[in-house]
Amino acid sequence: MTQDRPVLGIMLMLGFCVLAPAGDAMAKLLGETTPVAMLVFVRFAVQALVLVPLVALTGRLWRMSRRVFRLTLLRTVLHIIGISAMFTSLQYLPLADAVAIAFVMPFIMLLLGKYVLGEEVGLRRLIACIVGFIGTLLVIQPSFVQVGAAALLPLVVAVVFSLFMLVTRHIAKETDPISLQAVSGTMATILMLPFLLIGTAAGVWELSLIAPPDGTYELLWAIGLLGTVAHLFMTWSLRYAPSATLAPMQYLEIPVATLIGWLIFHDLPDGIAAVGIAITIAAGLFVILRERASARSAPTETPA
Repeated sequence: MTQDRPVLGIMLMLGFCVLAPAGDAMAKLLGETTPVAMLVFVRFAVQALVLVPLVALTGRLWRMSRRVFRLTLLRTVLHIIGISAMFTSLQYLPLADAVAIAFVMPFIMLLLGKYVLGEEVGLRRLIACIVGFIGTLLVIQPSFVQVGAAALLPLVVAVVFSLFMLVTRHIAKETDPISLQAVSGTMATILMLPFLLIGTAAGVWELSLIAPPDGTYELLWAIGLLGTVAHLFMTWSLRYAPSATLAPMQYLEIPVATLIGWLIFHDLPDGIAAVGIAITIAAGLFVILRERASARSAPTETPA
């Protein structure tokens, strides 16, 4: 059993909060010259190229039960859809706005827990969900006026990754994190390749494989490496520190995304979006704190 080392867990989560939006920024930079499907394909292909040899060299187990294999396949499909929606949204939205809208995910997971898993959710947390959605709508509103339905893509990301996390919960204790990511990267690469070959032959730009423009090879590798390492950092952080300690820190991804967006693209959220981001963060932190309080008081008290 891994001993808790909260400082190490916090440092790993901080690494995730920096690397994840940095990888998104690379995808946004390349989005104008490279098909989104190719960016997603490279993201998973690099993951497989890095982790498959690591699994082989360290002697980790590859075998999965049929149930875990099916759930891993479902998880991989959800991951492909989620990243595709995120990379597409970045072609229309500022980095900070896209990340902030996607952070409606904790509220969706709370509702899924209530209505899908039958978990008990109190009134105050439901009110916090409503407030969080209002904050998210404030972020979406100015972007929706400018770019239309594309502003809703981060909501698709939030829903898909909520389902992704639910599936991950069901298999996390039965799989090694690195092996799971290696298998998932390989699955995604195999699943996407036929679509890309067909799209290239049919001349569908969004589904094409092209020769990367000069000067973009490093950025393509960066997308895959940053995404892979960020995900591993998040997984490892949960091995060394409780999720209740780490969950509030994930909201640091929003100011980091804001800073990266300003440095690279000179984008900053407008006034309404900034208020919406603040409301979303506040509501999300309230939900997390209520979850922590309920966990401490269980089973003697009813969650509020």
